[in-house]
Amino acid sequence: MTIYITKNRFITFAVFQKYMPEYPSLIKSKLPKVGTTIFTVMSQLANENNAINLSQGFPDFESSPELIGLVNEAMKNGHNQYAPMAGILPLREEIAKKTANLYGVDYHPESEITITAGGTQAIYTAIAAIITEGDEVIIFTPAYDCYAPAIELNGGKTVFVQMVAPEFKINWNQVKKLITQHTKMIIINTPHNPTGTILKEEDMLALEKIISNTDIVLISDEVYEHIIFDENQHQSVAKFPGLAERSFIISSFGKTFHNTGWKMGYCLAPKNLMVEFRKAHQFIVFSANTPIQYALAEYLKNENNYLSLASFYQHKRDYFVNLIKDSRFEVLPSSGTYFQLLSYSKITNKSDKDFAIELTKKHKIASIPVSVFYHKNIDEKLLRFCFAKKEETLERAAEILNKVV
Repeated sequence: MTIYITKNRFITFAVFQKYMPEYPSLIKSKLPKVGTTIFTVMSQLANENNAINLSQGFPDFESSPELIGLVNEAMKNGHNQYAPMAGILPLREEIAKKTANLYGVDYHPESEITITAGGTQAIYTAIAAIITEGDEVIIFTPAYDCYAPAIELNGGKTVFVQMVAPEFKINWNQVKKLITQHTKMIIINTPHNPTGTILKEEDMLALEKIISNTDIVLISDEVYEHIIFDENQHQSVAKFPGLAERSFIISSFGKTFHNTGWKMGYCLAPKNLMVEFRKAHQFIVFSANTPIQYALAEYLKNENNYLSLASFYQHKRDYFVNLIKDSRFEVLPSSGTYFQLLSYSKITNKSDKDFAIELTKKHKIASIPVSVFYHKNIDEKLLRFCFAKKEETLERAAEILNKVV
């Protein structure tokens, strides 16, 4: 934006405000309480202080050389223009096969699967497709930070249900009481970021019963579906007919195949919901990265590429936890994702934000304070650490944590 100053002189509005801060903004923010995400803040702080970054959820090891080679091959073969809006059919067909094999449910590749530019885009698109002014959406806190802003941007009202540490279980009786004639959507997340907890079969059955005679739509954020530990089984909503018929299921290739920067995901939904999803999708992003889609279509044919993830990450979880067993941090159970919550209540009474900053600046290790995942001031003295790292990174991190007293 520019502002006319004299006949031949223009300056940007940002520069104008810098020198005349009392000048009112020309716009009213749709997200007045939202600033830069904590992930950006803590990663930047880690970089500035040369700290080990266990804050943002990304691996510090490379993606599969085979998969990278397949992307390169697809580029050389000329797959460099727009993909179809819904994604290339070979990839959607492989996703359909995977879903049927894992959960015993058939999603039609042409009408019920859409490839997206990451899980966050898929979540936003599902919300944008359904939520209108005044609709209520129930989410569970601590919650991943993209849910509430997307609801607000689309005119909805977020209704928060708090899960309590250390179990972080959902009180379904409370959920039932919060459902009103305005409740349009419920968002669940399993395995759960940031807590590492999972929803069990009884949770899904309870939810299915609560919404059985309603028009409520679900978003099931299942981006960590393959990262689940201790022989637990992922309870996808796809396995529960009463839920599947009203659900957008969101998945992520970035989380699955160690390449979060590729921003590749997908959405599963019954045809009537997918029609609405694609109406929004085509104007938000239109289509996702073409050569990567061709590579993923080939890579998914080997089911071991995703079925081996549980043991791969459980080894990392166990390795990290064992390394810090003699520290003053208390380990909360992590049943899935690649995050580990640590309580520091025996170390200090400082707020989790202040202690996270102190750890980064003084001790050179970055984490995420869990209080940022709540909608109000709740501080349970918990920090989230990402263990999707090389063993030498985890060893260096543990050496630091063991010295914190």
